Amino acid sequence: MAKKIDILPQKVSLGEKVGYSLGDAAANLVFQVMMIFQLKFYTDVFGLDGAVAGSVLLIACLSAVVVDPAVGLMADRTNTRWGKFRPWILWTALPFCVFYVLAYYNPGIEDKGTVATYATISYLLLMTIYSFNNVPYTSLGGVMTSDIKERTNITTIRFVAVIIAQFFVQGMTLPLVDHFGNNGENLQHGWVCTIGLFAVIAFVFFMISFAVSKERIQPPASQVMNIKEDVRQTFSNVPWNIMFVLTFSLFVTLAMWGSATNFYFQYNLDQKSLYDFLHFFKLTDNPDEAYSIGFSAFNMVGALVQFAGVIFLSQYLANKYGKKKTFMVCLFLTAIFSAMFYIPSPTDVSLVFVLNILKSLAYAPTIPLLWAMIADVADHIEYESHRRATGFCFSGIVMALKVGLGTGGAIAGIIISAFGYVPGNVSVQNESAMEGIRLVSSILPAILFGIGVLALYFYPITKEYNECMQAELASRRRQASQDEDEF
Repeated sequence: MAKKIDILPQKVSLGEKVGYSLGDAAANLVFQVMMIFQLKFYTDVFGLDGAVAGSVLLIACLSAVVVDPAVGLMADRTNTRWGKFRPWILWTALPFCVFYVLAYYNPGIEDKGTVATYATISYLLLMTIYSFNNVPYTSLGGVMTSDIKERTNITTIRFVAVIIAQFFVQGMTLPLVDHFGNNGENLQHGWVCTIGLFAVIAFVFFMISFAVSKERIQPPASQVMNIKEDVRQTFSNVPWNIMFVLTFSLFVTLAMWGSATNFYFQYNLDQKSLYDFLHFFKLTDNPDEAYSIGFSAFNMVGALVQFAGVIFLSQYLANKYGKKKTFMVCLFLTAIFSAMFYIPSPTDVSLVFVLNILKSLAYAPTIPLLWAMIADVADHIEYESHRRATGFCFSGIVMALKVGLGTGGAIAGIIISAFGYVPGNVSVQNESAMEGIRLVSSILPAILFGIGVLALYFYPITKEYNECMQAELASRRRQASQDEDEF
């Protein structure tokens, strides 16, 4: 008797899309803290020199070069009743949250060398479990549907959830640390309590994401598992290499800029001018809260603008002009507005907020497109080679993200240290240190965004090409099902 193979519908319910998106909201309760606060946490709470703190970030993130591809290969070869990628979300949820808390907890160590060692080990554990969770999670998004518009819609909803998490983390972290830390008197306790709260929320979100998501795209039935061939086909694929360069440059930039703006608000902006600005909008009546409330407000405004841009612009622009053109233009504008952060004087607080709005609006449409394009690349590898290695394809991109994250933080730490930054949450920095902070908040990020624009120029999967590719892949899958039925 012929074995019946059902072709699952490629439409995905709204409930499944939202449930899947909570997995990335959970990851961003971790990721946003690492990107924005990790460097300053190491310098001001753990008391590490900026260059040492940057080295800790880089060493841990470089582990991704080995870990992420290995996780991708393992996920591709996982076969359970839940699928290939879903079970990894379940298996890693609890250790992920535990290691998250440990990375922000000092068990009473005072020697700076030992603190640096502890920070390296705890952050390495966090980044490793991040790989075991996030590589399968992002791969799952590439096999939920082959429908181009559905795929873009899934990533759009996913990044709406990400921006909500970003809004919460970037806006509430410092106020929560102050609250739990007795108004700044015990920063270590404040951080542990805040991260513990984030970890509990993340665990619940991971469980929901695992429960509701479904895998619909499988490797070709005739495909024989071959690690060497999977590696060769992925590394030789031009679109994959371009997305690797793009992802690396983006996350070097985001980590550098995110870390630097934290220092920028505390030391480069005139605190009286910042307080006057916040007081005008009735955000605070306490001058001592100017930095924490101001930086939180800055991040929350940016997140709200990005939220609107993702909802109203991303999918519309991608459907009309294609992912490549939309990404290129928006990233170019982001580079321009990033460079302009060099212009404001310490008292130009309103200009800083205006530039943040413009930069956030320009960048917003690109946020969901990156991962939708990587899913297209996984299809392109199958299209050219008749082999599918979704996990390995995504693992390389996640590796670029994590190495970029560590590199960006390291560059920021090394530069501000070289310019004379004094760690330990001091009240004033010298002019040279403030110039270093200014450079990594503006000119350097703009240059790296420009590298991303250049990489996209050579990206070959246009809107028209993608439509033809998806039609061919759908035809192959239908034929494979018919052949299996006849057999």
